[in-house]
Amino acid sequence: MKDLTALVIGATGATGKELVKLLLEDESFANVKIFIRKEIDLTHQKLKKHLVDFERHDDWKNDLRGDVLFSALGTTLKQAGSEDAQYKVDFTYQFETAKAAADGGVENYVLVSSTGADPKSFFFYPQMKGELEETVKTLGFQRIHIFQPGILDRNGNDHRPMENLGLTAIKALNSVGLFKSQTPMPVKTLAEKMIKVSKSAPSEKVNYYKLDEIFDL
Repeated sequence: MKDLTALVIGATGATGKELVKLLLEDESFANVKIFIRKEIDLTHQKLKKHLVDFERHDDWKNDLRGDVLFSALGTTLKQAGSEDAQYKVDFTYQFETAKAAADGGVENYVLVSSTGADPKSFFFYPQMKGELEETVKTLGFQRIHIFQPGILDRNGNDHRPMENLGLTAIKALNSVGLFKSQTPMPVKTLAEKMIKVSKSAPSEKVNYYKLDEIFDL
């Protein structure tokens, strides 16, 4: 499988940065298009940067042409300022991008979701993630890969407050042989596995990958 075109949203986050770096190094991908809100200091012969307004998908939906859409977009409640603002980034922007890509003929979709995602959850964050998972499954992609990692190890960069506390606690417990099923996942590992499944052809349209399954891929 050669000369693929990758589309990426969330390219400036911790996972997205690793993903773009690995895609640029991967010989299977001839083109890497990233859709970003602000200019970034990155150049490569395979890289095409699209500066976009996620409120105006109609202005750039025709640029969403390729083989696989990687969706690693997300924010925190603190950064967003309100649940409504976070929902707009984590649900609306991702869904509208996915819909435009599917309508434009993109066949494969790889989504970074969250452990515990459940549209029926009583808690805002897992409910929002669960709603996104269920909604994107209705789109016309041939293959959908949904990753549900646990705590992400961002290599000391961009750690979110609650993730930072959890990361410290889990690593301490792991060191004495406890909670191995909750081992923090390096963002580079997550990015590697996302790329790997994007080049596979499972029999099912929708494929889920939980923590242990991601490590085992």
